[in-house]
Amino acid sequence: MKYRQLGNTDLKVSEISFGTWAIGGSWGKTDDQESLRALHTAIEHGVNFFDTADVYGDGHAEELLAVATKGKEEQIHIATKFCRKGDIHDPKTYSEEQVRTYLEASLKRLNREAVDLYQIHCPAFDILKDGSVFEVLEKLKQEGKIRYYGVSVESVEEGLLCLENPNVSALQVIFNIFRQKPLEELFPKAEASGVGILSRVPLASGLLTGKFSVNTTFEADDHRNYNKDGKSFNVGETFAGIEFNRGVELSQQLDWIKEDRQSMATAALRWCLDQQGVTCVIPGFKTEKQVLANLEAGNVPAFSVEELSKLQAFYREHVADYIRGSY
Repeated sequence: MKYRQLGNTDLKVSEISFGTWAIGGSWGKTDDQESLRALHTAIEHGVNFFDTADVYGDGHAEELLAVATKGKEEQIHIATKFCRKGDIHDPKTYSEEQVRTYLEASLKRLNREAVDLYQIHCPAFDILKDGSVFEVLEKLKQEGKIRYYGVSVESVEEGLLCLENPNVSALQVIFNIFRQKPLEELFPKAEASGVGILSRVPLASGLLTGKFSVNTTFEADDHRNYNKDGKSFNVGETFAGIEFNRGVELSQQLDWIKEDRQSMATAALRWCLDQQGVTCVIPGFKTEKQVLANLEAGNVPAFSVEELSKLQAFYREHVADYIRGSY
């Protein structure tokens, strides 16, 4: 496992880390014992960073992480998120009293005294523009309740706004072969500001595994079923904002990337890791097999300059115009 510095923090995190939305809920049926096996396997292979949120299974993902990292709290870094338990547009959701309530609940579930990275979970743009929530986070940091703080954003515009705050340590961004816009301005500015980048949705909700067909169906409680058109939350969180059938068609055109890289999924993660400014990728998982497969991204060949140019042209000519929602 290779490790990368998270911006200007003192955290060195595994370049392949993992997100825990899928084991918490909203991705169909889960099995806690399998989830724990997968977590332990990731840790045994050098993964030292996990991303979660208080709304993933209503905190269940945090509880699973507490079990998996017991006795390893100093070695395993955890990032969690807040605000989506409330009204993301209401300033009261970001008041000191409310944020403390969210944080204390997460700390209890995680069985920790402090969170390594505390992130605002895709807040409303006006909240970021107001900036008062950053004062709350700074206070919690000074108290030692959180080590660093950051923001999970939906768009480049939101990310650029967050960079105006000098104490933001990390941005979590939807970034994959289908979502290359952050490369143009956001990543260079983040790197210049010493801000780490967590690449989320790196497999476009599974589209970039190449395993789906237009006949693929998803369980009723899987967001890839109920949010495929953005009816429940930002459409970009599901299939990177691309209409499913078109996404399947586009993924079929990318089959070539897996040559010498084991699989499309492994190649798609490798592509993210090859981009300047990216600290780590945080793919989701539900099984030990998926963890092991994703870890292989660190062992396969990097993309050549010619391949990177080809994928950039593909995004620009065939993908960008079909991404729905602000990004």
